[in-house]
Amino acid sequence: MENSLEFAQQLDRADPLRSFRERFYIPERGGKPLIYFCGNSLGLQPKTARQALDQELEVWQQQGVEGWFEGEKPWLSIHQRCKKPLAQIVGAHPSEVCPMNNLTVNLHLLLTSFYQPTQNRSRILTIGGDFPSDQYALESHIRTRGLNPDETLLEVFPRPHEPTWRTDDILAAIEQHRDSLALVLMSGLHYYTGQVFDMAAIARKAREVGIPVGFDLAHAVGNIPLKLHDWEVDFAFWCSYKYLNSGPGGVSGLFIHEKHHAENRPRLAGWWGYDEARRFEMTKGFVPMPGADGWQLSTPSVLAMAVHEAALAITAEAGMDALRRKSELLTGFLEWTLQQSGLPLTIITPANPAERGCQLSILIERNGKTVFSDLTEKGIIGDWREPDCIRLAPTPLYNTFEEVWRVGQVISGSERFTS
Repeated sequence: MENSLEFAQQLDRADPLRSFRERFYIPERGGKPLIYFCGNSLGLQPKTARQALDQELEVWQQQGVEGWFEGEKPWLSIHQRCKKPLAQIVGAHPSEVCPMNNLTVNLHLLLTSFYQPTQNRSRILTIGGDFPSDQYALESHIRTRGLNPDETLLEVFPRPHEPTWRTDDILAAIEQHRDSLALVLMSGLHYYTGQVFDMAAIARKAREVGIPVGFDLAHAVGNIPLKLHDWEVDFAFWCSYKYLNSGPGGVSGLFIHEKHHAENRPRLAGWWGYDEARRFEMTKGFVPMPGADGWQLSTPSVLAMAVHEAALAITAEAGMDALRRKSELLTGFLEWTLQQSGLPLTIITPANPAERGCQLSILIERNGKTVFSDLTEKGIIGDWREPDCIRLAPTPLYNTFEEVWRVGQVISGSERFTS
């Protein structure tokens, strides 16, 4: 690699995905585009989003309630149109995925179905310091079963003085507690460190000891290649407003492996999960839709789903393999430029490309918050996580190698590191 603008521009010219940047609105300040490295929190707006919204608003205006059943794209089937691209992105069969609700709602639904404690097997294994929403959901489900979270929730932490987890430690914990575990549930990619966990190995180990396993893919979906069906993950859930670019608070989604579709698992039922052919009979006795669709609850938000459909089409067209290839180069270039700065910073995200996605998490020894403010003032949008972490996520759909180089130049010249 070379630390030069010419080298970065050469990489951009050779980028087969370079045209996808034109499909997004790049935020501006003072008429100049910002360098937006915050797709790990909120992805940018696809230019097709407004058209998708306007189309459904027109249907609502002209057809009213008949929009559910009439026209080329009736609302009744809007979730079906998202299933094929979703399945492609997460490595699943279309019947195994469904867009619905928000992330934590889907987590509660899935815990209802897959957390079935018994007298001997009641514990849940997770990673220490996982995303707070997941922690709260786990605690609440444990309490509703009349159990104590302090005794029931088993957290695996990194080793002392290590910022990330060793796969062997997670596998060893599953083995050690195999006779008391009822569930393994954890993130597939850690929000703070950016570490990608070996989901295939963890799922294989859980299957070996007869324990269901689920993953929160909020930071993984659209970021790294997934093979949920082949890995035989029991269930997974995600949000869509990060790397899938479906808008703030956009539609979530879930995966349920087909091996569970014929089971009569406990679930919280709602009328949109009822057999579509009989839904409007309004009869007692829940009859679920086949597959993941049977976990739906309420009428979908058509406007949010329309944006989701438009955004998914872009990611599916680019393809996760191509996005991954660019991501490894783009993130690797950012890592290299930061290392060239010679400044007192530590990248806690794993150096192995197989163990990370787009995101690099950077610890600043001193003045970290002021360094972050300095970046923001200079038009570089990342995000800050207490107590001392700057997260930067160069996203392959719309970020460039030139932007990476310019971020390195700003950080290298930041007086905040030495003041």
